[in-house]
Amino acid sequence: MRVERELMRGAGPVAVLKLLDSRGEMYGYELVEALARQSNGVLAMGQSTLYPLLYNLQAKGLVKAYWRTAQNADGGRDRKYYTLTDRGRTRLASETRQWNALAKAMAGLGVIDQAAVSALAGVSTKVVPT
Repeated sequence: MRVERELMRGAGPVAVLKLLDSRGEMYGYELVEALARQSNGVLAMGQSTLYPLLYNLQAKGLVKAYWRTAQNADGGRDRKYYTLTDRGRTRLASETRQWNALAKAMAGLGVIDQAAVSALAGVSTKVVPT
């Protein structure tokens, strides 16, 4: 299922912040793959969507970027890695509270299954590295 543009506008940045918070540093293609895989395709986005989002997060001081040569079998290549800043962690905490409040409100209206929200309350939000 693809999420409409307006919903992605709010969900995309917080999803990227959460991945960076959980995993530390990641480069763009890793983020694209992790978003698709860990959201079962719901938050899948192409690089043409992700990079402007990352530039915006960087401009706001929520993430920082640096170049590093990746060590791999093909001899390594330069990749731009992104990591969360302290300001980004603060924003993520605020956004997480807002998303939780929104989920509860939508469950109260019957838009989201109340049992699912209750189940999520006991589930860890830690992203499992792959």
